[in-house]
Amino acid sequence: MKRTIFLCLLLAASAVLPAQDVIQWRGDRTGIYRESGLLKSWPQEGPQLLWNYDGLGEGHSSAAISSGKLYVTGMTNGKGYLYAFDMSGKLLDKKEYGGEWDESYNGTRGTVTANEGKLYLISGRGGIVCFNEKDLSIVWEKNILSEFDAKNITWGICESPLIVGEKLIATPGGQQHNIVALNKNTGELIWSSPGAGTGDLSAYCSPLYVGDQQAPQVVTMTAKHIVGIDIATGATLWSYEQVNRTDVHPNIPVYGDNMLLCTSGYGKGSVMLRLVNGGRAVEKVWDSSQLDSRIGAMVKVGDYAYGSGDNNRFWFCVDWKTGEIKYRENTLPIGNVIASDGMLYCYSDRGDFALAKITPEKFDIVSRFPITLGTDQHWAHPVIYKGVLYVRHGNTLMAYKVS
Repeated sequence: MKRTIFLCLLLAASAVLPAQDVIQWRGDRTGIYRESGLLKSWPQEGPQLLWNYDGLGEGHSSAAISSGKLYVTGMTNGKGYLYAFDMSGKLLDKKEYGGEWDESYNGTRGTVTANEGKLYLISGRGGIVCFNEKDLSIVWEKNILSEFDAKNITWGICESPLIVGEKLIATPGGQQHNIVALNKNTGELIWSSPGAGTGDLSAYCSPLYVGDQQAPQVVTMTAKHIVGIDIATGATLWSYEQVNRTDVHPNIPVYGDNMLLCTSGYGKGSVMLRLVNGGRAVEKVWDSSQLDSRIGAMVKVGDYAYGSGDNNRFWFCVDWKTGEIKYRENTLPIGNVIASDGMLYCYSDRGDFALAKITPEKFDIVSRFPITLGTDQHWAHPVIYKGVLYVRHGNTLMAYKVS
């Protein structure tokens, strides 16, 4: 009874928050959540746990939200399942969609993308599945590896599908069909791009849409290149070599001020590229071997970017325009980061969750608590929606009150 009353009060209070209506990978792919009225500090034991669900199976995909429902994927006995919850944590539906990645660091990877009444996901085995959001019936499905003559990568395809208009963008990594646009309603091929033209494999990166250039484009990282692809035709507008020792580039590029911050771990680091000639070419602005985030991504707030490294096991703030490191601190193990309402939400790969002020002066942690529920790696990126922080740790999904 107390839980029901509390949830009703929470929903009433959170109704005034100007949240994003649909939450996909990293909110809107930027890692910035447009919320207000969030707590500026937490109790010593952490924010209040509203509910948790233990039973997702293996995986580190993040939560997606659409039409007042929360969606997340998990793997059990080698099969992938899509789970649908209401916002109070009640399981509404569960749908099997086929084989998932069970060869190393087992489980689901890419996050669900919701769009106009449909849900889309890409499995670690390369299967794209389109669901009807109302009843989770499958509208269409295909495998981008077998269909486009591509091979899987060392730790399984890890991509959250990008939808622009009628196009669904994915990266099979084939020799000819390196990046493809499919009709989101039917799965039929609209265009195919060879990307950088070198047969690069997919590189665990989710694509980004840059629509404010004369040449609107998809930007992503493949095994050895950063590429810009014309959204209308699939033509390669530009490519920039970005090589590390593993061909792994999981971090989605960060875009702002006509510039792209592209970050890789495994001994590489970051490069800042400026789009020129209406987006038809790029030029290097700066690079940094220190900023070598592996899977944690970065966020741009004002004139600075924030995130953590990999080999360089520090949290960083960097001047967006110059690449100057403003701080470099190791008071928290490395991990992933999102931002909202003037604060950084930092989830470390050791299970620490920290709240820090957004300032270029220092890594100013004001609250910190451990994530003790769940299983395996602390890799899933957290989500904020209407004053609630959603944290996925393997088998468990948690909802914390942060407003």
